Amino acid sequence: MFRFLVQRLLGAALILFVVFTVTFFLFFAMPDDPARLSCGKTCTPETLALIRRDLGLDESVPMQYWHYIVGVFAGRDFGSSHCSAPCLGYSFVNHEPVLDTLLDRFPATLSLALGASVIFLGSGIMIGMLAALRRGTWLDKSTMAFSLIGASVTIQFLGVIARYVLVDQLRWLPKPEYLPFTGDPGGWMGGLLLPWLTLACVQAAVYARLTRASMIDALGEDHVRTVRAKGLTSRQVYFKHAWRGAITPVVTVYGIELGVLLGGAVVTETTFNIPGIGKLAVNAVANSDLPMITGVVLIAATAMVLANVAVDAVYAVIDPRVRV
Repeated sequence: MFRFLVQRLLGAALILFVVFTVTFFLFFAMPDDPARLSCGKTCTPETLALIRRDLGLDESVPMQYWHYIVGVFAGRDFGSSHCSAPCLGYSFVNHEPVLDTLLDRFPATLSLALGASVIFLGSGIMIGMLAALRRGTWLDKSTMAFSLIGASVTIQFLGVIARYVLVDQLRWLPKPEYLPFTGDPGGWMGGLLLPWLTLACVQAAVYARLTRASMIDALGEDHVRTVRAKGLTSRQVYFKHAWRGAITPVVTVYGIELGVLLGGAVVTETTFNIPGIGKLAVNAVANSDLPMITGVVLIAATAMVLANVAVDAVYAVIDPRVRV
């Protein structure tokens, strides 16, 4: 098991290095001048030259790439300012270290991702298993019909409607906002409840349909029919033997989904004005804040790769054949 995880981590490190390199050179392929973006509209040639020197843009691209890598592991200086390791550069907009801004926004994204995951995983798997166990009945047909509707609705549309009805009209839920958990746990939960439910409604439909299909396939496996013929109870057949095989595709999809959410739930955060990584990425693109864009891409790639490593580890626990 240890060797299996080490191999996956080494592969993840290689992928991150490739993403890191490609992102850096795409940064210099952009048509905008980073120094001019940082300088502003009332920029003089002297100020522009000073900014180029402070940002290290007066050096060759390979040398800038080397300094960028060194900055990640050892930190680097930008003029009179020092960026501690791991340094991802300075934002052109707020003139702060990119990593500090990302870490400041990450708790909101993490809260949104984990809270919604609990709801859509629990409800989606439960609905999917019930539909599979009652295959062909009215329960199966009705739940799958509602899940199809849920999977077809966009978060933007559902979020606007839900906010108008549940917050503005009926006042059943508080206004969507992000409050730090440590400062106000009740306000943290209340402010994120509507975004959680909106995101969960769309994702739970996907997991319900996936779980149903996987459970039906698992119930038809030879080993499940064998244990059923041996006289095991339905509970033992469903939850000890069939469920273990049916949960594998769900783990795969959730690993990818979690990586995407931790990298920034762009649509949900923008719809409800949640100050997370996704909304930060939208603002960075709008302001042509290239160092911030680069940092967001690296954070999203790291979240995706680590989530897939976690999925591989869970696979090895669920099905030991994966380790071979």
